Amino acid sequence: MSTNEIENLPYMEKYNPYQKAYLDFWKESVADIRKFWDQEARKLLWYRTWDKVLDDSNPPFYRWFVGGETNMTLNALDRWKGTYVFNKVAYYWEGEDGSRRSVSYRELYEEVNRFSKALQDFGVGPNSTVTIYLPMIPELPIAMLSVVRLGAIHSVVFSGFSAQALADRIVDAKSKVLITADAYPRRGKPVETKKTADDAVAIAAKSGVNVEHVVVVRRLGTDVPWKEGRDVWYHELMSKYSDTTYVRPEPRKGDDVLYILYTSGTTGKPKGIMHSAGGNMVYVHSVFKWNWDIRPEDVHWTMADIGWVTGHTYIVYGPLLHGATEVLYEGAIDYPKPDRPWEMVERYGVTIFYTSPTAERALRAYGDEWVDKHEMPTLRILGTVGEPINPDVWHWYNEHVGKGRCPIVDTWWMTETSAAMISPAPGIATVTLKPGSATFPLPGIVADVLDEDGKPTPPGVKGYLVIKQPWPGMPLGIWGDPERFVKVYFSRFPPYFQAGDYAVRDEEGYFWLLGRADEVLKVAGHRLGTIEMEDALLKHPAVAESLVIGMPDPTKGEVPVAAVVLKPGYKPSEELKLELIKVVRDNIGAIATPETVLFVPKVPKTRSGKIMRRLLRDILLNRQLGDATTLEDPSAVEALKAAWDEFKSRMGS
Repeated sequence: MSTNEIENLPYMEKYNPYQKAYLDFWKESVADIRKFWDQEARKLLWYRTWDKVLDDSNPPFYRWFVGGETNMTLNALDRWKGTYVFNKVAYYWEGEDGSRRSVSYRELYEEVNRFSKALQDFGVGPNSTVTIYLPMIPELPIAMLSVVRLGAIHSVVFSGFSAQALADRIVDAKSKVLITADAYPRRGKPVETKKTADDAVAIAAKSGVNVEHVVVVRRLGTDVPWKEGRDVWYHELMSKYSDTTYVRPEPRKGDDVLYILYTSGTTGKPKGIMHSAGGNMVYVHSVFKWNWDIRPEDVHWTMADIGWVTGHTYIVYGPLLHGATEVLYEGAIDYPKPDRPWEMVERYGVTIFYTSPTAERALRAYGDEWVDKHEMPTLRILGTVGEPINPDVWHWYNEHVGKGRCPIVDTWWMTETSAAMISPAPGIATVTLKPGSATFPLPGIVADVLDEDGKPTPPGVKGYLVIKQPWPGMPLGIWGDPERFVKVYFSRFPPYFQAGDYAVRDEEGYFWLLGRADEVLKVAGHRLGTIEMEDALLKHPAVAESLVIGMPDPTKGEVPVAAVVLKPGYKPSEELKLELIKVVRDNIGAIATPETVLFVPKVPKTRSGKIMRRLLRDILLNRQLGDATTLEDPSAVEALKAAWDEFKSRMGS
């Protein structure tokens, strides 16, 4: 991209002079992306240097570091041998039941080599696919790293998914090896992982994919179903190999597949997003440094699940590529008490804490006293991920968790991008933060906001977020479905990558994310984002969490229906309901007036903190509930249904 083109980008017209250091760096990075990413890639170890930084001859199937050869574990583990990092803690692990372990880089290296040899003896090798269905225990990153060391491809499946969901992913990836656990605790009760895994293997067999080996990690020591000749205990398998076992990291081409990660299957067949061995590694390494200004003494905690991309990048590969110490937590964020996260921050001396706005709202709803009693002096950076953060929640996070001294790194990205794309970058330069804004694109990233006709929107006008240039962390494609890859991500505004999110830029070029473009209501011809209405409800001092969906209406097409969770000290009433409706009208307009507001004790969320809007929609439309296996607390659905039934009864319908 030429200097003239860069200067003519809409968000370069006007910006605060305090941002100059960062934006000058950014402009240089996007002026010649090949030169920039070549320099970034040379900070890592390669068996062979690339012939081409970027092959863009077949868009949108871009290929990075073509001809180069490396291995993620060469950089995440082997390069720390002979340094102080090798004896440093890689993971502080804490189980929901209070169990604790610490794993050093040396121990991680030895364990990965032993398990790599075990998998190798099962026939796992370059381009084999291995499905991993494990809870948040150290054996999960060990399994991922072991697969990658062999040049194989891992497919991590969230441990809360149902047997059918797991089977669908096994079948699509054609995995012959499955790694799972006996069971794990969730809110004090065992989740029978092995039983679910067995059911999934049986379902997969009916589709012609036979899992030949099931490796089982003993977590709770519960009795589990067993099939001799197929099933093997992890600890028994590992006992066959010594601590000196060594497996050379398999050289992988820069554009080989590193892993597959399936996106949510709430609508249509799950998409197996493929990330590359070289490109993903380079992008994750760079962004992790930019996001956190990572230092040798840091203790980083991403409070997420490795079953999602946040965990892949910010719990496993990002920290290990930097020799950082990471906290790995198994359980529910508020179990057995609402201050579990803050106790852990104090216990492990966490310096960087990264979680979702949904988790922040949930923790805030318990009352400020749970967080205020913890000083947490080690914290220096806070992060937020997964959805737009409401300014009110941002201020709470800043004041009560960060005590006013920690910058908040608000990150926008998605499964398809590998790591953050738009966010503050304290590892490069300080920028002025605006509560609710993810600030600017990261180096090497050219983002824009387009209208329906594909033209850049003026400041303050909502449009579709696109990425205008390829980046190393972009997907190789969708596993087994290249046509779908083009259709989903590049067909609307070719040749740009369409993120599927709404956004606006302000006069200073800051990006404000407004949620998914498909989480939109069309009321009397007006397009309204659910996130805008949810944010409006959160402005009321009584509201801890909010959820809005559209219900079909014969006159308006759709009308909004809201569900809210109240803060302690507030009680449902007709007066409060009218107040909340007025808040939405005042903040958005009469067209956004909710049909009703349902008071509920909690909203339905997945264990990773994502609000399950589709379940509320199923209830309102009197449909059979869709897959709810990832639901954190099933009682949330029953409470919603009861509130809706009561409303219908009062309305005489």
